[in-house]
Amino acid sequence: MTTVLEPEHLASPPDPGTKPREAGFRGATLGIVLVVTLLAFESMAVGTVMPVVAGDLNGLSLYAWGFSATLITSLLSTVLAGGWIDRSGPVRPFMIGLGTFVAGLVIAGAAPSMWLFVAGRAVQGLGSGVAMVAMYVVIARVYPEDLRARVFGILAAAWVLPSLIGPAVGGVIAEHAGWRWVFLGLIPLVIPPTLMLVPALRGIKAVDAVPNAGKGRYLAAIAVSAGAGILLYGLDAPGWTMAAASVAGLAGLAYGLPKLLPAGTLRLRRGLPSVILVRGLLSGAFFGANVFIPLALTRLHDFSAAQAGIVLTVGALGWSASAQIQARSKRPRAFFARLGAVLVTAGIILTAIALQLSGWLAVPAWIIGGAGMGFAISSLSVLLLDLSPEDEQGVNSSSLQISDTLGSSLVVGVAGALVAGFGGARLDTGLAVAGALFAAIAALGVIAALRLEVRT
Repeated sequence: MTTVLEPEHLASPPDPGTKPREAGFRGATLGIVLVVTLLAFESMAVGTVMPVVAGDLNGLSLYAWGFSATLITSLLSTVLAGGWIDRSGPVRPFMIGLGTFVAGLVIAGAAPSMWLFVAGRAVQGLGSGVAMVAMYVVIARVYPEDLRARVFGILAAAWVLPSLIGPAVGGVIAEHAGWRWVFLGLIPLVIPPTLMLVPALRGIKAVDAVPNAGKGRYLAAIAVSAGAGILLYGLDAPGWTMAAASVAGLAGLAYGLPKLLPAGTLRLRRGLPSVILVRGLLSGAFFGANVFIPLALTRLHDFSAAQAGIVLTVGALGWSASAQIQARSKRPRAFFARLGAVLVTAGIILTAIALQLSGWLAVPAWIIGGAGMGFAISSLSVLLLDLSPEDEQGVNSSSLQISDTLGSSLVVGVAGALVAGFGGARLDTGLAVAGALFAAIAALGVIAALRLEVRT
């Protein structure tokens, strides 16, 4: 799963009789859906195959970097792409972003070492971040206002199938064809949707942009991305290098975060700041656990990659089911956000215990964690829009994305350092310590969720 910005405030109610696939938009809509589906499939499948990659390339110490590198670079490119697209229009950034993503697939799929694999994943993050921002602008420029809400709804739906089958399919491919084909096999599939989008892209022109608009935000994004990367590098470094890198990384985060997040976010200020903080905490805890579940299943319980993918799939099923329940309920969104935070915490604790006993016990436990995310994520998106003035909804939605991405990258990186620190002989202990970290972060999310509403 990933963050999908809620677009309903950008569009007028659509004509019920008009559909994005009609009125000449069929090719553009299908191209957009296929691109998003491919990006989503790769994102969901990689979690299943990472234990196989780490084993084949002898790279357990860099296991977490296979995820953190992508998250950090996508955070950077997501923020920086906005100004580039405003200046040049979305066509060139979209094509370059998609091409960069494909280059990352080639590097990762052909990597002879874990370091080159991580580099490929970082390149993928750069490309996907630019491509997704450009795609939002393409939708704004290609579709009339009364169709945009439907298109964004289709975009969200494009994540459903990859979320449900991506982990299992990735495991089957890794088991029968080899993990490299999870990356290399996507390359020819990128060509058809790109060709479908070419006619729509040709007619898009750049608009006048404000010179140096958001320059301070760009510098802050660079500082945060660099700070996160340096900090995570420092956690794996020996002696004084660890101390120096950690200090430099924290300095970058301290400089950039106050400029990217609403004031008071890190102090659990009531209202909007706590909404954004809860999203970062829950995303970090849940996706951190999601990253290490396949490693525990394959290394501690002799699961195949395909069997490990089943556990991730049931978490996605829990997410989908609870998301539908909360969408149809008239209860306050804060209720579902708090319920979700409690269930994520419970799911992580139960899964950590289950993984020390039997791999299959993790299946019902992780359904609970997935259900918690389904209740919380959409509810927090609605709360964010409810608490944001109309002229701040865009920047606050961006802050939500940054919190999601940064929370996931830092938690996964720290947990990776803990697991690697215990070495292969004590992997069970390292995973147990990582599980305790995820549970503690989710519990902090429960506390922050008590401060979602502004007292009157």
